[in-house]
Amino acid sequence: MSADAILVRIDGPIARLTLNRPERLNAMDFAMGERWREATRQVVDDPSVGAVILDAAGSAFCAGGDVIAMSTSGADGAAVTSAAHVIHEGIRTLVGSGKPIVAAVQGAVAGGGLGLLLCADYVVAAPRASFVSRYANIGLTPDLGVSTLLPAAIGQRRALQLLLQDRALTADEALDWGLVAEVVDDPAARVAEIAQFWADGATAAFGQAKRLIRSGPLRPFTENLDDEARTIGAAFDTAESRARVAAFAAASARRR
Repeated sequence: MSADAILVRIDGPIARLTLNRPERLNAMDFAMGERWREATRQVVDDPSVGAVILDAAGSAFCAGGDVIAMSTSGADGAAVTSAAHVIHEGIRTLVGSGKPIVAAVQGAVAGGGLGLLLCADYVVAAPRASFVSRYANIGLTPDLGVSTLLPAAIGQRRALQLLLQDRALTADEALDWGLVAEVVDDPAARVAEIAQFWADGATAAFGQAKRLIRSGPLRPFTENLDDEARTIGAAFDTAESRARVAAFAAASARRR
């Protein structure tokens, strides 16, 4: 397993995960999948990290699974299933974490790359970015969380349009569909601003808000309400929250 396939950089409260196989359009082979699981655990388990940037080297964000590597390695279906489980562990780690994640997309996103992208809670794309499924074109089915994360982001009908048609979304179409939050000329600079905003603010509260939203569809409503009650109570007891609530109350009193 090469650590170079996914780079991890931690700078104060901000961690950066960079997909780094540009010569393969950052497509995931078996070794990169193992590195993905390791890297996601590293940033989520680090208590100093309050926000995460997900980006990629080269001209594309991620072309999904490395189909060439799969077809030439002699792997069978069981090996592919095992590799998917490994990558899925990393996806669960990020999606289920209490740390907000912002992604920068500079180029193409295809297949399982959609699932990696949707680990992020906020996505910023360049005008030349594009988004496509292409699973069925090669006789494969969605993986890397695409069957769950994609309809959660854009709705079931639109997810089916993307998965069942040979259609690529432009950046502007992805914005209209809700797949990305912003389209800007310099997504790298914009995601740095967003991550810094989280780091400078009530970082834990942003992270817990993300966790509650991500967990909500997976549980009964009553469990969500109980979790909300516990979480806001725990937040209220922190020194940061008490200071911010007091400042808000004082400012509101002055305006009256």
